[in-house]
Amino acid sequence: MTPATLYLASRSPRRVELLKQLGLACEIVPTDIDESQLSGELPERYVVRLAQEKAAACLKKLATRAREHPILAADTTVAIHGKVLGKPEDDEDARDMLQALSGRVHQVHTAVALAYAGAIEVVLSTTIVEMMPLSSAQIAHYLASNEHRDKAGSYGIQGLAGAWITRIEGSYTGVMGLPVYETASLLRKHGLIAL
Repeated sequence: MTPATLYLASRSPRRVELLKQLGLACEIVPTDIDESQLSGELPERYVVRLAQEKAAACLKKLATRAREHPILAADTTVAIHGKVLGKPEDDEDARDMLQALSGRVHQVHTAVALAYAGAIEVVLSTTIVEMMPLSSAQIAHYLASNEHRDKAGSYGIQGLAGAWITRIEGSYTGVMGLPVYETASLLRKHGLIAL
């Protein structure tokens, strides 16, 4: 087992896998924060704020123990016409989101926060995603797979819904939940990886 090289303020198995791609192991330290969007808050500001708050909550959670590693936190949201589409509350909510995305272009915003050396620094990745028009039967089939349950915008590009994506402009891994280039750049800036 590779020793942890950072604390990850997330339960996301996708983020763990993407960090492994960078040769990093992590200790998962999930945080629970209020993820409500503030009135008038733009989607980009929303994800940046949540990533910062998750990193700060993890710092607080680890305050009673000797921290050996930096903390990484992230938040991802899907936005269409300035409206945030978070994780679905239920299947009906997921159906509504997928119908809203069907045949349209949307943005996926992922903010990554690094708590290190007494500061929290955040980077933002925004990817433009175009989804093909979806039939009711396609949406129903996807919902039956349960793949949508923990995903912003009710879909995962790395799963079955990847077959619906006609074009992306930006970071594929950002749409998955952790933009590898931006994350590596942030860690590299602080001398935490050599890549």
